[in-house]
Amino acid sequence: MLRKISIAAATFLSVITINAQKNRNSQLERPKLVVGLVVDQMRWDYLYRYYNKYGKDGFKRLLNTGYSLNNVHINYVPTVTALGHTCIYTGSVPAIHGIAGNDWTDKETGKNVYCTTDENVQPVGTTNAKVGSHSPKNLWSTTVTDELRLATNFQGKVIGVSLKDRASILPAGHTPTGAFWFDDSTGNFITSTWYMNDLPQWLKSFNSQNLPDQLVANGWNTLLPISQYTESSPDNSSWEGLLGSAKMPTFPYSNLAKDYQAKKDNIRYTPFGNTLTFKVAEASVEGEKLGSDDVTDFLAINLASTDYAGHKFGPNSIEVEDVYLRLDQDLAQFFNYLDAKVGKGEYMVFLSADHGGAHSVGFLKEHKIATGFFGEGMEKDINQKLKDKFGVDKLINAVDNYQIYFDRKLMKDHKIELDDLRDFTIRELEKDPTVLYAVSVQEVQEATIPEPIKQRIINGVNRQRSGDIQLISHDSMLPPYSKTGTTHSVWNSYDSHIPLIFMGWGIRQGESNRPYDMTDIAPTVSSLLKIQFPSGNVGNPITEVIGK
Repeated sequence: MLRKISIAAATFLSVITINAQKNRNSQLERPKLVVGLVVDQMRWDYLYRYYNKYGKDGFKRLLNTGYSLNNVHINYVPTVTALGHTCIYTGSVPAIHGIAGNDWTDKETGKNVYCTTDENVQPVGTTNAKVGSHSPKNLWSTTVTDELRLATNFQGKVIGVSLKDRASILPAGHTPTGAFWFDDSTGNFITSTWYMNDLPQWLKSFNSQNLPDQLVANGWNTLLPISQYTESSPDNSSWEGLLGSAKMPTFPYSNLAKDYQAKKDNIRYTPFGNTLTFKVAEASVEGEKLGSDDVTDFLAINLASTDYAGHKFGPNSIEVEDVYLRLDQDLAQFFNYLDAKVGKGEYMVFLSADHGGAHSVGFLKEHKIATGFFGEGMEKDINQKLKDKFGVDKLINAVDNYQIYFDRKLMKDHKIELDDLRDFTIRELEKDPTVLYAVSVQEVQEATIPEPIKQRIINGVNRQRSGDIQLISHDSMLPPYSKTGTTHSVWNSYDSHIPLIFMGWGIRQGESNRPYDMTDIAPTVSSLLKIQFPSGNVGNPITEVIGK
């Protein structure tokens, strides 16, 4: 009798356990927090170039516990900041999402348009309208952050932070809890009335600490003895630019504190700009209580100092190496912070880049690799030839994003057909030895241009905002404004090959060398969160990451 009762009790308990398990499984599982880390101008090879000097808890934690995609490329041109951040978060391309460059030329008015400038909003936290009057109004597609807000009926919070306005605004989407960027005129983080009418108290408190002053107080010297920077060129290389009042591009930068007081943007070119960004990100976690409940929140962080340092000093400088070694330490500290605040395994991180960067022309020449400057004097030269041909001066209104814009008003006033103007210009451009291809943006499909260049032009040209002719330079040709340091914009691997690593909640460890596109990031995150893909998405979920 007792045995029958015991069996019945065991059966009853088993049923209760199974039902409880079913009830748990019936709840939708999501991470408490998603953190998007976009490292500005990070070439894929930086993961391994400095690998032996990284600690175990920063980049190595991502690589050794996360899932790394080693063959991810940007599938459009031009490869610039605003487009990179927009593509990562929309899963779309400029032809669709509307952000045609960091800036572009309005074809009808001929005026320059900056990607996030919005004269209909007011600055918040500063009186500087140029710095503060920004919004995502020019963005046509939704972002994965927008879709999370919609999926949670706006209960999930979204915060975007960056030194750059565009790199906080575009990832955060149209409806975030807030987007905040650095104001060089005050040294504070600010926002605009698109988001709120007053800074939140947590950000006011953060700004009041004057953390930038503290970060630059002791100048900038190398983290390690300078003799250990064997992955970089000699400290005093001719192709490096100068920081602040420095007379030579060499460590230590002892005048940094004074230079910062004279011009606050000097912090951007140092590793301390990244440290500052992480600190305001942590303040947002605290202030907005991100990751503190069962509704998923999203923190979009751009680490911009890598880009500023790359532009200033070039990829092979000790300065850039030091920025990455210190970024590795900042990553480790931030992950440890999230472990304690949100919970290890309760948050998901992805790390990628908005674009890469070319080697400096001076560096390449020093090592006998073909290089040079692209398009030097091109606009003036072609305008003169157009004047000789059509009798009208300055028919080229602008050259932006490796695209030529013709002046629509002059064409109309002088009854010049676009086809005639464009065809003549292309024939003249093809005589330039630095030009690999010059093609009408309306006739790319028929052009004799190899893949993947052709498709990347098609993806990158926005019918309403891009120019009339797309230029493709020879490999390692930089624009003439990059006499020192470097830049980016082109289809080549040094600009298009980016890192992509997922880590944390729902992510298994591993790596893949299969080809993927930048547009695949947003649908992968969307699939992990079980939310709708962004409205203009053209990418696909990376099934190796999501496991099915």
